Amino acid sequence: MLHCARSRRAWRTRFFRSDCPRDMSFTVTIRPSGHQVTAEADETVLAAALREGFNLPYGCRNGACGSCKGQLLSGRVDYGEYQENALTEAERARGMALFCCAIPLEDIEIECREVGAAKDIQIRKMPCRVQSMQRAADDVMIVDLRLPQSERLQYLAGQYLDVLMKDGQRRSFSMANAPHADEALQLHIRNYGGAFSQHVFERMKERDILRFEGPYGSFFLREDSAKPIILLASGTGFAPIKAIIEHALHVGCERPMTLYWGGRKRSDLYLHALAQRWAAEHPSLRYVPVLSEPRPEDEWSGRTGLVHKAVMEDHPDLSGFQVYACGNPLMVEAARTQFDAVCNLPADEFFCDAFTPASVPAAAGGGAP
Repeated sequence: MLHCARSRRAWRTRFFRSDCPRDMSFTVTIRPSGHQVTAEADETVLAAALREGFNLPYGCRNGACGSCKGQLLSGRVDYGEYQENALTEAERARGMALFCCAIPLEDIEIECREVGAAKDIQIRKMPCRVQSMQRAADDVMIVDLRLPQSERLQYLAGQYLDVLMKDGQRRSFSMANAPHADEALQLHIRNYGGAFSQHVFERMKERDILRFEGPYGSFFLREDSAKPIILLASGTGFAPIKAIIEHALHVGCERPMTLYWGGRKRSDLYLHALAQRWAAEHPSLRYVPVLSEPRPEDEWSGRTGLVHKAVMEDHPDLSGFQVYACGNPLMVEAARTQFDAVCNLPADEFFCDAFTPASVPAAAGGGAP
């Protein structure tokens, strides 16, 4: 199905595929990396690669932009439906294909770059529409942003975007959904009383138009490691941690993961049930919620105190771990220094994104909640 209305002439049509059994799968070998993925029946090269955790470049995922263009080195594909300005006849004759549209008809070998780090991803300015708003707590709004029908944003789980305000200011928010589920971009916005958060909580409504720029940031899962993972979040620092966990589960990551999520009161753990469900459904994931100032009405029987201290109590030796920490800058800095000095965590195995309110200049590489 086409995602946007365009001239019928502009779209190239797919081959008649009667020679390819619909239950057959094929191997796609990616050069120069040598990575291999299995494309199921009627599955595009891009979809197969993303499903198996290999990031190929893309911009629209429906044959309109040409970002996913690469070389078909061997084998046959159904080229699918695409706009001719994204793949010209001359390019196709030279063996080029759009991997967001191309469906293997046999085992194939392709050549394209893979996205292995934030520097490989194009930073873009885009409009978006507010698709839904959900009050997750008194001071937390979950906002889903829908991109134009012909567009997708490629990003790594854990990165953030800048909402562009009319007065030229920016507000940074981590994307809380994993890249494989990119039909909309989810933001978790806490009301700190700043101009944008007040706008979100008091005046913004569904179908409003916003503009943003991104993705930014180096806070994403290092998938070349086999070390167990500590995920440490406070408040809406849970947003990029959520994206990282969803990505890791989606690609079948087998590394043990422990999520520590801290807040002052029970309502600060605004997606507590979701984290509990992850832990119940995935043996590799453990969830430890921690409250520093539980109220009597919270009826809290779980861990109390500072969330980074809970990590230190459970893991006095972190020398064999990776830690991903996000949230309040005081918590992040305390975790950084104490995990290093007390728990022997190697400095290069601590990855963080410190959130700061809009009234305070944002830390480099960090998003404001």
